[in-house]
Order: sequence, then structure tokens, then C-alpha cells
Amino acid sequence: MKFKDTATFTNGVEIPRLGFGVWQAKDGQEAYEAVTHALKSGYTSIDTAAAYKNEESVGRAIKDSNLPREELFITTKVWNADQGYESTLKAFDESLKKLQLEYIDLYLIHWPVADKYSDTWRALENLYETGKVRAIGVCNFHEHHLTELFKTAKITPMINQIELHPKLSQEPLRAFCEKHQIIVEAWSPLGNGKILTDSTIAEIAKAHEKSPAQIILRWDLQHGIVTIPKSVNAGRIAENTQLFDFELSAAEMAKIDALNEDHRTGPDPDNFNF
Repeated sequence: MKFKDTATFTNGVEIPRLGFGVWQAKDGQEAYEAVTHALKSGYTSIDTAAAYKNEESVGRAIKDSNLPREELFITTKVWNADQGYESTLKAFDESLKKLQLEYIDLYLIHWPVADKYSDTWRALENLYETGKVRAIGVCNFHEHHLTELFKTAKITPMINQIELHPKLSQEPLRAFCEKHQIIVEAWSPLGNGKILTDSTIAEIAKAHEKSPAQIILRWDLQHGIVTIPKSVNAGRIAENTQLFDFELSAAEMAKIDALNEDHRTGPDPDNFNF
């Protein structure tokens, strides 16, 4: 089964709204098996990063799947220490080699490193213009980071991957991105697992005979958010794909929206210790 639900970038390239993340999946057998299970479960979008140190295992799993390259959507990211124009181009080549791919579907700036992300973005524009990547974007950019980037960018970021879950709904940033035609993608969509026991989520899950994780991921999809849950458990990897046979009501969506506390489980991009 392949998921047909996609979002479309400003350049016409489509990204699956449901993808698979591999943050904290250990390089070697764990990451390899996780991606293998994901691809067999129907995921076609895989999200990794140089900083995760598992690109080689991800690449091996992709190669061994024997799936047509054009059916897959592969994302990776440039790490903070590699930011800058020339160093980003070099880092990209390293990622491409580790992933054993001829091109990347989406290349992202991992964090907004002060005084560097504008030069880094120039490198991403170069990679895009030369056809080495199909789309480019950023991660963890607040409104002020994007506004600053707009001053020098020739291409507006096509996506902003941010921490986003019911306890951190990021509505102002989502509205800003929508205004500028930037797709929003949620990392840690399950709040690092900390919101799976929320009573409101549990009540809605019971009503639909679904898991709390499925309810939260469905909430993402109905808000038009691209979401990339991570798991190394084969059962949960498969379970997290079962999102297209039910729909949350407007009242249920509003109940989940009301859970927002602006609570982060990861670092604030303005205070991240690089």
C-alpha cells in the first residue's frame, strides 16, 4: 500500500504528508531494520540527517528494498558545524555518498546558526539550481529567522520542519509559514511520547478504537501538516500508518487544539547550545 496524501511545494514537487523519521535510531542494524520495516509498511518518505549518524544504514536499507527511486522521497540535513557555503556543499556530497543516492529529494538546514544560515542557504540554492536536490528548506526556524533569511534568499524555503505536537501547536508560526507558502513539517509529533497518556487524547482514541499515537498523527494530517513519526518497533511502525480509515470531528480537533501549552520537549532554536 502506498499513501497518496501529499503536500505540494511551490515548485510543484510533492512530499508525502506521512513520513518516517530515524532520529535516535542507532546506525547499524537498528536503523537498517527500522527503515526496512517502514518501507515494507508503505512509507515512501524517509527523513534522516547528517547529525543522526545513520545515513549509511538508511542508504543500505533503501538500496536493499529494490523500490524504484522515483517512488521514494528522501530527506537529509546539513549539521551546524558544517554550515557555511563551501562546507555545506562538501557536507552534502558526504551525505549523498553515505545514502548511496544520485540526488536528494529534500535538503534542509538543521538549525538556524547565527551569522551562517544565509551563506548555508546560498549553498542549498546552488544544489537546487544544479539539480542535485528537488526541494530545499529549513528546520527549527522561528518567524524572525525566516524574515532575516528572506532579505538575501533568491528562493523562499519550501518547508520548515519544527517541533510540533498538541502541547506545542505553533499556531503563529504555522500561520506565518502559510502566508509565505512554506509547508510545515512536524518533528517529534508525539511529543517524545510524553502526550500519549493525555486523558483527552485517550478519550478520543477510545471513541475511534485507535491508539493515542494514531489520533495525534491524524490531527497533524487534518491540519495539513506533514508529519514524520519515529519508531524502531515493527508493530508501532505499521500501526502509525493506519491513519486513512477514520476522521476526527471538528469538535475533536478543537479539543486537541486546546491542549497547547507552548511546551517544548526539545531545545528552543533561540537558545540552542550549538
